[in-house]
Amino acid sequence: MIPRPVIPLTWLYVPGDRPEVVAKALTAGADVVVVDLEDAVAPDRKVYAREATADLLTEAHPVPVHVRVNALDGPWAEGDLRALAGLPGLSGLRLPKVASREQIVHVASHTTLATGSTPPLYALLETALGVERAHAIATAHPALRGIGLGEADLRADLGVRGDSGLDWSRSRIVVAARAAGLPAPPQSVHPDTRDLDGLAATCAHGRALGFLGRAAIHPRQLPVIERAYLPTGEEIERAERIVKAAAQQEGAQALPDGTFIDAAVIKAAQATLALTRRR
Repeated sequence: MIPRPVIPLTWLYVPGDRPEVVAKALTAGADVVVVDLEDAVAPDRKVYAREATADLLTEAHPVPVHVRVNALDGPWAEGDLRALAGLPGLSGLRLPKVASREQIVHVASHTTLATGSTPPLYALLETALGVERAHAIATAHPALRGIGLGEADLRADLGVRGDSGLDWSRSRIVVAARAAGLPAPPQSVHPDTRDLDGLAATCAHGRALGFLGRAAIHPRQLPVIERAYLPTGEEIERAERIVKAAAQQEGAQALPDGTFIDAAVIKAAQATLALTRRR
C-alpha cells in the first residue's frame, strides 16, 4: 500500500453515484477522497449511490476514503450508516449539517452497536445553530476526529452576501477545534473550479485564519491548495533556525536578527517543519 501523508491538506469530493469518477479520483493526487452521498446525488439516485459506495469499500485503497452521508435528520442517513459502517475501505464518515452533540453521540452509538467499533467521525457545521454549538459538538465523543464548515449552506442560513461575512464563523470553528484538541479544520470548497487565482487568494486568507488544507471539487484545484498550505522556503528556513537555536539553549532567547523566541514560537516552528515532512 502506498504511504499517505501524515498531515492531509487536500480532500477531493466526488459524487457517489458515479463510480467511474470515484475511480479516477483515487489516482488524482488528493490526500483524502470524499465520496458524497448527500448534495451531489439526486434523490432518485441515493440508493444506487449507497450501494456503489458500499461495493467500493469492500476493500481498502491506497488513498483514505471518507463518505459524506446524507443529512442525519433525513430519510437516507440511517441506511447509509448501516450499509457503510464496518467496511474495510472506510476511513471516515463525514456528517453534514450537524447542529448538536447528541447527533454525534447517536451516530457513534449506532455504528458501535452495528459493527462493534466506531469509524472516525467528522462533523460539518452548516447552520448558525451548529456554529454556536461548535465546541459542544467538537467534544461530543472520542470518535469525532475533526470539524469543519459547510459554507454554502451557512451563507444561505445567515443571509450573508460578502465573503467577509463568514469570517467570524470561520474563526469560531478554528478556535472550537483547537480548544477541543482536534486538528485545525480544512477550509470549505471554492465552488468555481476555473477560478484558480481566486482559490489561491482565499486559501491564503484561510491559512491566515488558522485553517489547514482545503476541500476540493475538481482535481485541478488540488495543486493550488497544496501550494497555498505548504510552507514557503523562507518559512522553512526560519523554522529551522528557530528549532536549531532552541536545541542549543534552553529558555527564552533571541535569534541573531533580534527576534525573540520562546516555547510557543518553537512549537509553531516545529509544526512548520512537520508539514515539510508530510510525504
